[in-house]
Amino acid sequence: MKLLDCTLRDGGYYNTWDFPRHIVIDYLNAMEAAGVDIVELGFRSLKNQGFKGACAYTTDDFLRSLPLPERLTIGVMVNGAELLGDMPLEQTLEHLFPETAATSPVRLVRFACHIHEFQQVLPASTWLKERGFQVGFNLMQVADRLPQEIETLSQQACNYPLDVLYFADSMGSMNPQHTLEIINRLRTHWQGALGIHTHDNMGMALQNTLQALEAGVTWLDATVTGMGRGPGNAKTEYLALELGQRRQKPCSLVPLMSLIEGFFRPLQNTHGWGTNTYYYLAGKHGIHPSYIQSMLGDSRYSPEDILAVIEHLRVEGGKKFSLNTLDAARKFYDGEPQGTWEPASLIQGREVLLLGTGPGVAAHRQALEEYIRKAQPVVMALNTQSQINPDLIEVRLACHPVRLLADCETHTRLPPKTFSEATKL
Repeated sequence: MKLLDCTLRDGGYYNTWDFPRHIVIDYLNAMEAAGVDIVELGFRSLKNQGFKGACAYTTDDFLRSLPLPERLTIGVMVNGAELLGDMPLEQTLEHLFPETAATSPVRLVRFACHIHEFQQVLPASTWLKERGFQVGFNLMQVADRLPQEIETLSQQACNYPLDVLYFADSMGSMNPQHTLEIINRLRTHWQGALGIHTHDNMGMALQNTLQALEAGVTWLDATVTGMGRGPGNAKTEYLALELGQRRQKPCSLVPLMSLIEGFFRPLQNTHGWGTNTYYYLAGKHGIHPSYIQSMLGDSRYSPEDILAVIEHLRVEGGKKFSLNTLDAARKFYDGEPQGTWEPASLIQGREVLLLGTGPGVAAHRQALEEYIRKAQPVVMALNTQSQINPDLIEVRLACHPVRLLADCETHTRLPPKTFSEATKL
C-alpha cells in the first residue's frame, strides 16, 4: 500500500500553486510523520501563463532548496497534453527533465491523460524509465467509458514499463460499485499496480478509495483537508488513519493537524473547497467541477445562475472545462439575429444611463430617479435591476444568456418597453 499526497499539486488550483516556503517545509515534515509514502509536490510544466508559484513548475532547483525528508518519495505530475505540442515528444521530455533520476530530487513522474491522449503519451514512460524514474499514468474521465474502451486502455498499458496505472474519478460521479467495475475492467489485461484518485463531488471520495483498496488497488491519492480542484479529494488525514490501522503501524497526526488549523483551514475558509449541492449536481450529471469552482469564485453568478448553468451543461454536455463555454457559450440563440429593432434608433442623440446591480443604485435611488425624470436619458438596466422604478427603465440588458434564462420568469413581470441582449456593456 502506498499513500500519495498531492496537496501542493491539486490544491494549487486555488492559490496558483503559490505556497509559502515555510509551509512547504512544515508540510513535508507532517507528511513524513503521518506515514505518507509519496508527495507529489506540484506540476512539472513548460508553460508560463501569468504568475504562478513554484509548485506549478517544481523544478529540480526548487526541490533542492528544500530540506526533503529521506523517507519520502518525491513526485511531480505532467499534463499529457504538454507532450503533444509542436516539439517532438522526446525533445519536450528533455526540456522537462534535464537531469536523470541519479541527480534529480524527483523519483516519480506521473502523467495525467485524457483517453484520447493516452496512447500517444505512453512512449514517454520508456524514455523516463531509461533515465531511472518511476512512472505512473493517470487516466482521466474513465467513469462513463464503455467497458470495451477501458479494456483497450488496459491492454495498451501492458506494452509499456509503467510502475502504476491510475484511474481518476474526474467528475466525482462514481460510487463504490462503479469503482469496482472499473477495476475489474482494467484488470482484464493490466496486472501491475493500480492506483485511484477520487473527487468528492458526491461525498464518496473516501468510500470509493477504501473500496478500491479492498479490491487490490495499492496506490491511493489524497490531499490535506481534501484540498483540490472543485470539491477536492479524499482527505489525507482520514486515509493516513485507515492505512495506519491496516499496516498496524502508528502514525502521528499532530504536525499535520497543527498545519491544518494554522494554514489549510483558514485557506479553505477563503477559497471554499469541499463538496456542496452544486458539486453534487455536477457529479451526478458528469459536469467538470471547474465550472462550479469558477462560478463560486465569481460574484456575477447568483445561485439561480449556477443552477441554470448546471442544467444547460446537463443537456449540452460539460465534461471538458472551457472558459469560453462558461462565459460566452450559453448561446441559446444561434444563427442570424431576427427582428427589426435597432438600438441606434433609440439612443441616437440621447444620453445613456446604465444601471448595474450593485448597492450604489439602492443607496442613491432618490437622486437617480430625480435625474432620470429631469434629463430624460435612455435608461438601461442590467438584468432584473429592481431598485429603480421599473417605469423609468426603457431597456433591460442580459449580461449573458444564462442570466436571461435564470431571470426569465421575473422578466415576464417587468414592464420595459424594449428588451435586448448584450454580451458586453
